[in-house]
Amino acid sequence: MNKKNRAFLKWAGGKFTLTEQINARLPKANRLIEPFVGAGSVFLNSDFDEYVLNDINPDLIEMYKIIKRKPKQFIRDAKVYFQAKYNQEDVYYQLREKFNKSDDVYLRSLLFLYMNRHGYNGLCRYNKSGGFNVPFGRYKQPYFPESELLFFAEKAKKATFTCKPYQKLFLYLRDSDVLYCDPPYVPLSKSASFTSYATQGFSLDDQAQLAKLARESKAAVLLSNHDTTLTQELYRDAECDKIFVSRTISSKSTDRKPVAELFAFFPAKVKSSANITNKN
Repeated sequence: MNKKNRAFLKWAGGKFTLTEQINARLPKANRLIEPFVGAGSVFLNSDFDEYVLNDINPDLIEMYKIIKRKPKQFIRDAKVYFQAKYNQEDVYYQLREKFNKSDDVYLRSLLFLYMNRHGYNGLCRYNKSGGFNVPFGRYKQPYFPESELLFFAEKAKKATFTCKPYQKLFLYLRDSDVLYCDPPYVPLSKSASFTSYATQGFSLDDQAQLAKLARESKAAVLLSNHDTTLTQELYRDAECDKIFVSRTISSKSTDRKPVAELFAFFPAKVKSSANITNKN
């Protein structure tokens, strides 16, 4: 793929700048499974026959399903909220409250995109009660990603979207599958933790369980995470290498320093000749 395709969402920890490195580490397969799809940069910049794209955030997945099903209507209705009159602090908080009180999936999807582009730094954050709580971003003219939405909708024809715990994605694997796991990262410090992306959070026990699932998976698994003592231990049985990336979600440009990112690859389990013989 020559031209890189941007996600239509702004996203903390998005993988747009790393898609070449990730694709280089993914083996050939018929189907790519992403238990933590986020904004979908790997999906948008890879070439598999099928995709299973999962996330624990129901607002994200329901929006993706709607865009796949009726992209033109969604684009037309979402564009309304990108008029100048909606780019005001008091209006933003009114719409955020409307989002938090609404059970209308379609309205929530429209406002999810609006808040992603008008909220601070493209963050997606919920409080313990499940309320979206990202503050107003104060951008002069938020960009409406129409071309990115259209590309996503077209590529989504090859995708199935699910909203399940990550563990469920390991239950029904085919031999021809490959998984790319981009979980919430192990924090580099206590203040760096970003666990309220979804109300359930992602604990260190989750990190250990994900590593165990990857190690025991019948299909190949590629994981990415911060390069820490903990992740080195969790992924000790994998083929590991690291690169340095710049931090992009920060309130101060001086804090955007290179950070070591670890890639851990667990190859697919090879069937033994004894097992093959027993089947004949």
